[in-house]
Amino acid sequence: MHATESHPHHPLTPEQDFMAIIPARYASTRFPGKPLALLGGKPIIERVYERVASVFSHTVVATDDERIFQTVVAFGGNVVMTSTNHRSGTDRCQEAYQKSSLKAKVIVNVQGDEPFIHPEQLLAIRSCFNDPKTDIATLAKPFRKEDGLQALLNPNSPKVVIGTQGRALYFSRSVIPYLRNAEQKDWLNLHTYYKHIGLYAYRAEALQKITSLAPSPLEIAESLEQLRWLENGLDIRVALTEQETIGIDTLDDLRRAEQYLQEHSSF
Repeated sequence: MHATESHPHHPLTPEQDFMAIIPARYASTRFPGKPLALLGGKPIIERVYERVASVFSHTVVATDDERIFQTVVAFGGNVVMTSTNHRSGTDRCQEAYQKSSLKAKVIVNVQGDEPFIHPEQLLAIRSCFNDPKTDIATLAKPFRKEDGLQALLNPNSPKVVIGTQGRALYFSRSVIPYLRNAEQKDWLNLHTYYKHIGLYAYRAEALQKITSLAPSPLEIAESLEQLRWLENGLDIRVALTEQETIGIDTLDDLRRAEQYLQEHSSF
C-alpha cells in the first residue's frame, strides 16, 4: 500500500492531482433535505461548495437526489448522481470518483453540512500528502481547558491519539489516554487531548481499498469507520487545526449557524 523504492509516490500538484467531493444526500433521519435548507439566503450545499472550490479547482457534489442535483446545476456547480444504497460518504465518494473523467491522485471528502469549513483546514489536509507514506489524511483539534470536562467525555465527539510522526494511533468515543494517576477533573490540565474532525482525504488507491473492506471488529464496536482503515494497516496522517467546525445536524443547529453567519461577515 505504501510507496516503495520501486513505486514511489511522485510530488503532487494542487491543480491536477487533487479532487474534492462533497457527498450530499436528501434523506437524513434528524434533518431531511438538509443540503437544500437555506442559510443566509443560500442552500447549505452551495455554501459548502463555495468554500471548497476556493481551494480545489476540481470540486464536485455527489448526491442521490434529483432535487439536490438540480440545485447544484442551478448555481453553476459540478454534480454527479450516485446510488441511494451507500452506507457512508466514503462509499459515495468512491462511486463519484469512478464516474469522474478526472483521475486525481488524491480525493478530498468534505461533508455536505459543513458550510463554515475553513480554507486553512483544507490546505492543512492537502499538505499531509507531501509525505509519500500518507494513505489517508484527517484533522484534529486540541480540546481546550475552557471546553470543560463534559465536552471531553461526550461520546459523540470522537477522540484521536496521535504518534510523534503525526500519525493516528487510535480513534475512540472514550477518553484516550486514561490518566491513571490523576483525578478525572484534572485531566484537561495535565494532558493535551485531541478531538477528531471528520474531514478526510485519500490517495485514490487507498479509497479503492477501504471501500472494498468488510466492516471490522473495532469499527463495529465504536461505530467509527476509520478504525477499519487502521485495522487494515493504512497510514492515517493527522493535521492539527485550531478552528472549530460547525456541522449542521438539526434545525437547532441551523438556527445557531444563522446567528453565527450574522456575527461573522467573512462568510
